[in-house]
Amino acid sequence: MIELRDVSKRYGDSWAVRHARLTVAAGELVAVVGESGSGKTTLVKMVNRLIDPDEGEVHVDGKDVRRQDGVALRRTIGYVIQQVGLLPHLTVADNVAMVPRLLRWSQGDITRRVDELLGLVGLAPESFRGRFPDQLSGGQRQRVGVARALAARPRLLLLDEPLGALDPITRVALQDELRRIHRELGLTTLLVTHDLIEALTLADRIAVMWRGELRQVGTPGELMRAPADDYVARLMGMVRHQREQLRAATDAAGDGA
Repeated sequence: MIELRDVSKRYGDSWAVRHARLTVAAGELVAVVGESGSGKTTLVKMVNRLIDPDEGEVHVDGKDVRRQDGVALRRTIGYVIQQVGLLPHLTVADNVAMVPRLLRWSQGDITRRVDELLGLVGLAPESFRGRFPDQLSGGQRQRVGVARALAARPRLLLLDEPLGALDPITRVALQDELRRIHRELGLTTLLVTHDLIEALTLADRIAVMWRGELRQVGTPGELMRAPADDYVARLMGMVRHQREQLRAATDAAGDGA
């Protein structure tokens, strides 16, 4: 479980996050949405201590993260970013194996775990374990990034715009994979995305941020039916507008057939 207790973070004279309160239950997938600069990434980075809050507390499984060694904490939390960050001089297998090696797993356990995870993310181990990152497509690199994040069997997964740079077809396929993996492994997942459709499709609940503040947290249905303020209403209105545009385009295509 993740619990943000009235956390705030300031950069210079500006608040990146201000008085944020959020609880993510065990096994839940919560998406954080909002405009660029709204504080989404800062919020997530405070969970794994890449950033420490200026005020408030962050608890993971009931423990204050600032009372834990940051490096050791991050080895227990899966973390996937848009740029993936695979090491170019290491093979796929060696990239996935990085944290288990740091944790001094046996080579046999590492090899089995690498093959297990490559299969889980849809990459045949015999075909991909020996490849290098520059021999992979963008979608394949992102799948390897997910496998690496899961290598040490974390119960908590942080995803910061993991699919933002992918083409639409690959993005939809990986959305399905992420939801399946979340469910199969019983993960607690916090997903940062600027894509409202992605959030509505994947998340159990959605946290809407604006100018560093959490404006509303609720299920997709709750946000659509009862937005808490004008900003949330505008966001949900965009979704309805896109849905109407799609329906109109589909109807026009049908009329022309």
